[in-house]
Amino acid sequence: MKLATALQGVSRRDLFRITRQYGLSSTLLAVGGLAGGVGLTSLAKAAESTYKKRFALPAKHTLKFGASGFNAQNLLIERAGCLEFARDLEERTEGEIRVEFIGDNEICGQLTCVEKTRSGVIDIYAASTQNSAAGAPYLNVLDYAYVFPGRAAQYHFLYSPESQRILRDPLESRHGLKFLFSHCELRGIQLGLAWKDKPTISKLEELFGTKNRVTGTQLGRIAMQLLNLNPRPVAWEKTLAGLKNGLIDGAETWASAVGYANMSPVVSQSVDLKFFCGTEHTSMSASVFDKLESHLQDAVMESAYLTQVHIQAANEAALVKTVGFSTPQLPDTLFAKHHVRPAFLAADQIKAAEEMCSPEHNPAPWEQWRERLNKWAGGIDTYQELHRVAREVPADMKPENVEPRRWWRTTSA
Repeated sequence: MKLATALQGVSRRDLFRITRQYGLSSTLLAVGGLAGGVGLTSLAKAAESTYKKRFALPAKHTLKFGASGFNAQNLLIERAGCLEFARDLEERTEGEIRVEFIGDNEICGQLTCVEKTRSGVIDIYAASTQNSAAGAPYLNVLDYAYVFPGRAAQYHFLYSPESQRILRDPLESRHGLKFLFSHCELRGIQLGLAWKDKPTISKLEELFGTKNRVTGTQLGRIAMQLLNLNPRPVAWEKTLAGLKNGLIDGAETWASAVGYANMSPVVSQSVDLKFFCGTEHTSMSASVFDKLESHLQDAVMESAYLTQVHIQAANEAALVKTVGFSTPQLPDTLFAKHHVRPAFLAADQIKAAEEMCSPEHNPAPWEQWRERLNKWAGGIDTYQELHRVAREVPADMKPENVEPRRWWRTTSA
């Protein structure tokens, strides 16, 4: 059990005994609520307290939450909000809803969680929208190149009532998924150890011709091809080895993913290309949601809102204080410990990349997918609508300053 390696003074036998007595979900929720080093006594007391709260009353609904590779410890690196959501939903409904959290790829992985939710194996899942796009193609709508100028624009869109008609409603009608909340970063190129002794990337052209691992997004591949980044569909289990031995130059993902997925030891430079979304989201089966009583549906939405607010603040802090994605870089962060250099490209370099690959400046390569997504969304111009909403806030706005809104309640003008 991966959780055992993160607990101080807790043997695998002791951990197994605690999880057998109080259940894995109660133990995980307990660990997520503890600060600092976790010992046997404190864990046992926290697990018992959590268990008693969760099982004080019989649950009307038990929801199975498949959270790909996440656990209580790596969710402190990438703040995707999974455990906060489960904890708040159980408390908010006073145990009417019980959430069984299953992470560490034990029930589903980045590429399979979406299908297992759609087929009814699990009720809720957490994975990146980019990997999930293979099973729910409408999620590609978030991946137009340079549609979001920064993380503030991403959060603003998710809070906007416009996200209902542009993202959430089409996703639900076409794929039966209710988009609840998401972490927000923008993808760059994470260069492997072959780039360890090379100068820090400062020019876009220095990346041309490199070979880079790509995720499940079709639109992301278009952007990479237009930027001459040679997208390669490398299996995840082979990605770390490829970055270590130079089989691939890099991988397209975001900074906190490097941290939580233990990529830091094999990454030398984290290039902030910002070229499309990195969104580790949580969605729920729409049919499961529809079967809940109305007051429980309200509770799910309020817990999703609270979790979105939590993510917005927590992940911005973790990027600097835990991951080390900043200049200057704080000591004792993951990037500092493993000598990962953030490479923040100047505005003129980002502008050059945008002019090479965005639908605004180079529309032809995007036409087929744009027409497809527009049709699935009921005929709206998905790119133009996303582009407009994303620019309702200043491009240089700090992400933590975006005003939270209950997107499902507010009606747009």
